[in-house]
Amino acid sequence: MSASDIQPAPDGTPTLAEMTRVFARIGILSFGGPAAQIALMHRELVDERPWLSEEQFLGALSFCTLLPGPEAMQLATYAGWRVHGVVGGLIGGLLFVLPGAAVMACLALAYAYFGQVPLVEALFLGIKATVVVIVLQALQKVATRALKSTDRWIIAGLSFLGIFVLNLPFPLIILCAAAYGFATARAGDQPPPEVAGARPLRTAAIWTAIWLAPLSLLALSGADLLTEIALFFAQLAVVTFGGAYAVLAYMTQQVVQDYGWITTAQMMDGLGLAETTPGPLILVTQFVGMLAGFGSDGAGLALLAGIVTLWMTFVPSFLFIFVGAPFIEWIASRPRLAAALSATTAAVVGVILNLTVWFALHVFFAEVGTLRAGPIGMPWPIFSSFTPVAALLCAIATTLLLWRGWPLPGTLAVMAALGAATAMF
Repeated sequence: MSASDIQPAPDGTPTLAEMTRVFARIGILSFGGPAAQIALMHRELVDERPWLSEEQFLGALSFCTLLPGPEAMQLATYAGWRVHGVVGGLIGGLLFVLPGAAVMACLALAYAYFGQVPLVEALFLGIKATVVVIVLQALQKVATRALKSTDRWIIAGLSFLGIFVLNLPFPLIILCAAAYGFATARAGDQPPPEVAGARPLRTAAIWTAIWLAPLSLLALSGADLLTEIALFFAQLAVVTFGGAYAVLAYMTQQVVQDYGWITTAQMMDGLGLAETTPGPLILVTQFVGMLAGFGSDGAGLALLAGIVTLWMTFVPSFLFIFVGAPFIEWIASRPRLAAALSATTAAVVGVILNLTVWFALHVFFAEVGTLRAGPIGMPWPIFSSFTPVAALLCAIATTLLLWRGWPLPGTLAVMAALGAATAMF
């Protein structure tokens, strides 16, 4: 890493200490999956602080949706990089992941020793009810800014129907939107601006070596289980287009049937815990790795396996962002590429709507099935499993946030306490 890689922030930008405080806050409060996390970052980095412009935020979001891996974590990494270069990117990305990883480590060990953790699930019921409100706010704001023409509204609607109703692959939806935007854009590209300081091949080589070094060391040391875990999650990291849900079925088949690390019931419990902790949903991989280690040799190996899993899962995101980030604004300066990016942003609105509906269904209903009719396979609630407590908590959160104007941390604290109180009834 050279001095030019650590780009100094221009005058008026925050200090590293201030940036660290804000990204720590984002990491601690990043509940509810990518839709809620993107909403939180938009609120913190665009609405409340002028660290990113609306165009920069939406352009980076569209770019991150094209990458494998957790797009919200990659967006946090880009935002940090935009403010303070590589050091800022590391701070943004790590602080987005580490709070949730610490919570997941504790929950995974508690699960390994005791099985269920119902009090924790009740505690986070209030938080999830609040997240429904946050996600709806985010959807409204992003849609207002991204859907500025009839065709963009159509793209968003088709994107939602494609992923929610027809279960089309997420990358296919994004690719079709980008192709439409590129094909319908007006010509007239200007000579591309110079991308100062960008060394994509050098950056890719350095971060690939950093990513795969532990795998080589584990293989040489003869740590068979850890090597197997590292290799599996390294492969998984480069195929996770569309987030955790897109690869959940594949991952479950591999870790349950092929490797025998955990059972299907344990996998679903792990997903439930990942949904109720801060950070990206793909932290479910940490749960899987830790249970595999625990089953082999207890808590010590579980912690090592969790660290290995986290490394192999998240380091590629730093690789992708540090290689691609310098070119995001260059892409925006090219009319056809900018139009492709704009169309993918419209498609992302449909994807966020899909996540919003999916999340709300799983908050308000204890059981959600699948409605199938020909090519249609959409989530469908079991109406008899409706949870009045969740609906009441959501109404309280709406009152506190929208009517009373409470700050988000205070609202989350109150809602978590109310959720925990429901465990006593």
